[in-house]
Amino acid sequence: MHCADFPQVMVSMAQNRTLSEVLSSITAGIAACTNVALARLWLIKMGDLCATCRLRTECPDQSRCLHLVASAGNSSDPAANLTRVDGYFRRFPLGVRKIGRVAATGESLHLPNLRESDEWIARPEWIRQEGIHTFAAQPLVFRGEVLGVLAIFDRAVLNDEDFKWLRVFADHAAVSIANANAFEEIAFLKERLEEENHYLREEVTAARGGGGALIGESPALKKVLQQIDLVAPADATVLITGESGTGKELVASAIHERSSRRERPLVKVNCGAVPEALFESEFFGHVKGAFTGAMRDKAGRFELANGGTLFLDEIGEIPLAMQAKLLRVLQEQEIERVGDPRPRKIDVRIVAATNRDLKAEVEARRFRQDLFYRLSVFPIENPPLRERREDIPRLAEHFIRTAARRLGRRAPNLPTATARQLAAQDWPGNVRELQNAIERAVILAKNGPLIFDAPAPASAPAAAPAPIVSDPTTPVLTRAELKQRERASISAALAQTSGKVFGHDGAAALLGMKPTTLASRIKALGLTRK
Repeated sequence: MHCADFPQVMVSMAQNRTLSEVLSSITAGIAACTNVALARLWLIKMGDLCATCRLRTECPDQSRCLHLVASAGNSSDPAANLTRVDGYFRRFPLGVRKIGRVAATGESLHLPNLRESDEWIARPEWIRQEGIHTFAAQPLVFRGEVLGVLAIFDRAVLNDEDFKWLRVFADHAAVSIANANAFEEIAFLKERLEEENHYLREEVTAARGGGGALIGESPALKKVLQQIDLVAPADATVLITGESGTGKELVASAIHERSSRRERPLVKVNCGAVPEALFESEFFGHVKGAFTGAMRDKAGRFELANGGTLFLDEIGEIPLAMQAKLLRVLQEQEIERVGDPRPRKIDVRIVAATNRDLKAEVEARRFRQDLFYRLSVFPIENPPLRERREDIPRLAEHFIRTAARRLGRRAPNLPTATARQLAAQDWPGNVRELQNAIERAVILAKNGPLIFDAPAPASAPAAAPAPIVSDPTTPVLTRAELKQRERASISAALAQTSGKVFGHDGAAALLGMKPTTLASRIKALGLTRK
């Protein structure tokens, strides 16, 4: 092998920034040398073709192997394509055959005077046809770590001087490969940082005004806080259930902030707002050119949350076809960007939330059972506001201060009578509805007293309170019996109105209830409209 252009090739390698350019320049540079029939380069990567690998029976460990990543040469056959990397032995197990042993030991290999009868040669007819006399392989070593193997088949007999030059070339190639990997990692981290900053800016904007679902001293809220304290350090998957507006997102934030992942981001995604066609791109990311409009590489929400927590809000809205892909990611803890078959390992804690009855969705075959069990390792039920009425005055005061601060006004006082009035309401929209009502009242107050719309009370008042007449013969019903009677009464009303809730001829009018209250009770009791 005579190559006067080695120094120029090494300079060209160092100037390339992308790994693909570096690999091509290495093999193409050697192939330009006199008498070189074939130059090939393998890198050590994760095992990926174990089921179809020709050498799988000899492989001691299928976790890593040598991948053929670049090839170039000069064949006597004009039709031969020596740049292909998907042909013979595109994978070599570490320690197996000549190439594998060079990678496993880090020792060079120099075999002059080849004979086609040598048993290790996979294609003797090709050796004879091309007139190959020498095989040489050099490990690519960077800072004591073997990155891969560079091998050549030469039509001449290489002397010791040629072999030493090949060693020098391999050392420079290893440095160029390591630099290219570093540049790609820097580009990835930069992109990820930009995505995180963009996401955090969106979160800060959306969070202005704050929530308040975790403010209070009610037994229902204390139970939730105890569950948060138990599960936060455990790193287990959590499923938060509850009606809309109860503050499930704040529960997820509290879990993250009390966990060991609090220094990493809490990434939130509303599953119901992601179009099915963009599901994979939004969750797993994509590479440039993967589809129309993919102008650059993009990290998905799973990558943004790597090392932290991913909050999947409205998990019940994910289409059935996409649930299998989500389940695989949760099980394997690795993702593939759209258009990139390379798997990427992730370390993400999942906290999911839904206002649906996922057990009923599983029974109706609208939600995968295996995904349900994967998500509900530790379920937390967030109570509706009507079950924590004693917290409403404190929540109202918090929202008054928040709204006044945002409007640049002095926070008005909350009279005791007004606080009792607020606590008497059902609030079917829960904390979100209360917050909106408070903000509206603060705006209308204009530095004066608070003015609230007069919502219907929790139960319709009679013209005059009727005295309670005790009858010793009246049976005393337990809470479960009362709930069963309520369930039967609502079911009968729905049956009579063919499942209609709203309107003068709906079930709400028949029962003398507010339609929103009835809708809330239907959901809480797990009833279906027929």
